Parts: sequence; C-alpha cells; structure tokens
Amino acid sequence: MKNDILKVLVTEDEIKQICKKLGKEITKDYQGKELVIVGLLKGCNPFMADLIREIDLFLKVDYLSVSSYQGTESTGDVRIRMDLSEPISGKHVLIAEDIVDTGTTITTVKKLLLHRGALSVKIVTLLDKPEGRLMECIPEYIGTVVPNEFVVGYGLDFNEDYRNLPYVGVLKPSAYEK
Repeated sequence: MKNDILKVLVTEDEIKQICKKLGKEITKDYQGKELVIVGLLKGCNPFMADLIREIDLFLKVDYLSVSSYQGTESTGDVRIRMDLSEPISGKHVLIAEDIVDTGTTITTVKKLLLHRGALSVKIVTLLDKPEGRLMECIPEYIGTVVPNEFVVGYGLDFNEDYRNLPYVGVLKPSAYEK
C-alpha cells in the first residue's frame, strides 16, 4: 500500500497541528451556540475524530453519507446514501469534510441543510483543492491547500483503499491505471 504513494503531501504531525489550530478557531467562533458537526462519510472519519477532540465546546455529532466520485473522477451527481439521524432546524451546522475539490458535493449538502432550517452552515475541511473547483465554494475553515493531484490517506480513498494511511499522499498513476 505505502509503495503506491508517489509523495507525502501532509504528514501525520502536520495533520495534528492543523486539527489543534482549527479546533481553537472553531471553539472561539461557536461560543454560546448550539453546534452540530455533520461529517460527510466515509472520508471525514479520521479528520473529524481528531478535530472534535480539539474543540472545547458542547457539540453534537451527526453524519451524512454522500457520494459523487467513481474512481478518480467526480460524476457530478451527488447522491445521499444515508441521512442525518436528527433534525438540524434551528442549529448551527459545521460540515466536516476531508477534502473540498470540485465543490459540487459540499455546495449541494450546504444548500440542503439550509433548506432544512439550519441557522448557519459552515465548512471545515482538512484539505482544500481550489484548482479542482467546478462550483464556487470557499470553506470557512481550511487545514491546508493541496495541488490538483489525486490524493489518498487519512480518510481519502481510491476505490475504498488507502483510507487508513496516517498521512495524505499522492497516489502513483500506476496504482489507478490498472
């Protein structure tokens, strides 16, 4: 698995520092507010778990399972596979995402949650890939910006593999051109 990685973009230590920094910002910004962090499955799991431990507030956690990727490409068709377990009307929502790439998925989810009555919907992402944007979308909380390369690890996958790497790396083309 590790032999399929061309280069490491974000190390395990860098991810820890990003989570601490974002956790402090979110703690400050959401003081006195009813916060629900909505993770977008499956990729959000490692990031969201580490991030919420750095947020010093009462908060609720919920999940949406959405998909718009097949292999290395976005299909542009956002599908909800699993919905929230609780209503979010009247609450402040922070969407936790592993990567914002085309902007299609996150924009669709944000509109949906606002339509359902959320007081506010903001985005926290470990990785931002602005070069890949098809829709205008600027996350409020960004861990780091990455180049327009296919990345895996720390929740990010290629056909469900590589999610368990403790860092974010660029996948060798030979690994997905099979």
